Amino acid sequence: MYDDEPTALGAVLTDDRGSLPFLLVHGEALAAAAAWSLGEAGVTIVDASVSWDGVREAGADGEPFVLHDSLCPLTPPDFIAACLDRARETGAVVVGVRPVTDTLKVVADGLVGATVDRDAMTLVCSPVVLPAPVVAGLAEAPSSDLTELVSALAVDHEVVRVEAPPSAGRVSGPDDVRLLEALDQR
Repeated sequence: MYDDEPTALGAVLTDDRGSLPFLLVHGEALAAAAAWSLGEAGVTIVDASVSWDGVREAGADGEPFVLHDSLCPLTPPDFIAACLDRARETGAVVVGVRPVTDTLKVVADGLVGATVDRDAMTLVCSPVVLPAPVVAGLAEAPSSDLTELVSALAVDHEVVRVEAPPSAGRVSGPDDVRLLEALDQR
């Protein structure tokens, strides 16, 4: 656990993800693995019983808020802690991202067109760290769709994208779980 910084609050996101958060990785549910990583990073996990007003109040008291996608279950705790530190140091929203590896094409009028430069693209994964002033200023709980959330926050806040390690990749099915297990030899 990383005890040299003040606490942060956080949540493991499971809503709107179907049954995927309950697939097993290394013998435990993805959501449980994600919660372990968040806790090991020194984040106090809040659940649905804590109102957004309570979280905002903590933000007003200087506590950042960390959103961790249960579909990124093996995000290393040290990466989460580093993102949290960076948000505290810069005051920016910090988001873990992975490079795009698929070929992307433009489709117009039903026709496949030019290839998009994937070097300019990233995939949002975990975590998304909201600095305390951002938390205090959000009237409603942030979206559980992290891509949507990051896009919305970028309108009014500085957003820093940090490349996450491969083990922080997002799961879209059982094959991805097996790949993550191979990358993470716990």
